[in-house]
Amino acid sequence: MHLGNITLVGVGLLGGSIGLAVQRRGLATRVTGLVRRASAVDECLNLRIATDATRNVATAVRDADWIVLCSPIGQMKSLVRDLLPFVKPGVIITDVGSVKASVVDEVEPLAAAAGVQFVGSHPMAGSERTGMAAARADLFEGMVCVVTPTPRTPPEAVRRVSEFWSALGSRVIHLAPDRHDDLVGRSSHLPHVAAAGLANYVLSPVHPAEQGRLCAGGFRDTTRIASGSPEMWRDIAMANRRHLSRVLGVFLEDLTEFQRALDEGNAALVEEFFANAKARRDAWLKAQDLKAGDE
Repeated sequence: MHLGNITLVGVGLLGGSIGLAVQRRGLATRVTGLVRRASAVDECLNLRIATDATRNVATAVRDADWIVLCSPIGQMKSLVRDLLPFVKPGVIITDVGSVKASVVDEVEPLAAAAGVQFVGSHPMAGSERTGMAAARADLFEGMVCVVTPTPRTPPEAVRRVSEFWSALGSRVIHLAPDRHDDLVGRSSHLPHVAAAGLANYVLSPVHPAEQGRLCAGGFRDTTRIASGSPEMWRDIAMANRRHLSRVLGVFLEDLTEFQRALDEGNAALVEEFFANAKARRDAWLKAQDLKAGDE
């Protein structure tokens, strides 16, 4: 496919990786980065993430055929309001937000009223590193990207957005926005809470100074994602708080059952806890065509 002119609204890890991937594959005539800081204009160009970079909304989107919202989810509604007066009719807008129901509910009617096609999407790719300097052209290769149409989404727009992510190497699936939020609440948002909880507790200054020296590879690997952006994860947790709170409650109940087995000296239940985890994870790895340690 060929995108024509594409504008990236926000150029961090995901936006930067899209810019690199689009250019590596020759998918666009021009890639424009809309950034907030003057220094980011030069950084964007020096890293060759985009062919053009600007802080001016009208300049960034006036000739765009595609717009990808790569900003924090809490800013997307206001950004869309700012850019819609300057876009061409029929432009396609998608996003990379980790929460879909609130973004789709806010952006879809604004886009429709302006004669613009919006399709929500979420590439399941990322890193604990942030910023455009961490961007990679291969970030989306082999990764799942969820496209989240609603009954009001034009089928042609869904097809084109799906083709866009496929062209970047992603494996595309379609889910309703709220269904997406329910599932990623378990598989993505809960693990971040768990990793942050472990880091907060184990590395708390109330523990002896030697505690950190006894945190080896297992602790480092388990808490890696706790180094992600606090502001981004605040927005994600708040936007998906209904689903996240519910799954967190179930997770805490499971841990409470494990604690009860420890208190009762029930070795069989303790082993069952670990055995179930191993069996389920091994089966998941096999289904993903991975081996332990390859992830």
